[in-house]
Amino acid sequence: MAKNAESELSFLPIIYEIIRSIEKDSHDVHQKITDLKNRLQRGREIVEKMPGIQHTKEDQMKRIDVLRKQLITKCELIKKYKNFPSFNLSR
Repeated sequence: MAKNAESELSFLPIIYEIIRSIEKDSHDVHQKITDLKNRLQRGREIVEKMPGIQHTKEDQMKRIDVLRKQLITKCELIKKYKNFPSFNLSR
């Protein structure tokens, strides 16, 4: 996740500001709550853009299983090819 996205998804500072404003009976509480709502909406938008989020957990687990099997197969092929005798074509 990009640094900018991380700062956009940091909710604790704005929640702290809201609590402080409530304690002080400040008039800017409504603005801070609106800011929090906007930040939450932006967080939803960021999460919705994440790759794979549209797939169910079961679909993701099936995909991981397929990729693991492919990895095992490719590792086995690499080991097999490493053990092949080298060909000396220069005579």
